[in-house]
Amino acid sequence: MDELVERVDDQDRLLGMVVSRRRAIREGWLHRVAVTVCRDDRGRILVHRRSEQVSRFPGFYEVEIGGAANVGESYEQAATRELAEELGIRATPRLLFTFLNRRGLSPHWLGVHEAVVSEDAMVPDPDEVAWHGWLTEPELRSALLEWCFTPDSNEAFTRYLAFRTPQS
Repeated sequence: MDELVERVDDQDRLLGMVVSRRRAIREGWLHRVAVTVCRDDRGRILVHRRSEQVSRFPGFYEVEIGGAANVGESYEQAATRELAEELGIRATPRLLFTFLNRRGLSPHWLGVHEAVVSEDAMVPDPDEVAWHGWLTEPELRSALLEWCFTPDSNEAFTRYLAFRTPQS
């Protein structure tokens, strides 16, 4: 069964229209997606390779964990649910920023979160995550140039680093 999402406008305001995610993608309708950049207590970033069974970008690497916000969900609620579904962890991700992402299959609003998670607490769902590992920021920058990442990953990570870097 296809996920149901709420359409939003170019200012991320709800339009009061519920549609299937498949149709939103096909029609290019804006909807909300929540992702989380996971760090460990040493500051390394979780990277994973998507399972070959997923419908979107099978086998691609990804910097963030996430998915579409269901009807009635906030970005934070969607991010929390996705962490539980994909990594088997209970965490409270912190919303850092949102932006209109025009990369990927269709345009969507992307809510980028951050969470500190423990490797010991993770039980990745093999239907979603084929492999995972922890990379330092320099290692991840190299991997983004060499490995096949989802279209969202580079954009979200670049904005994430800019958000985290104090402006002088």
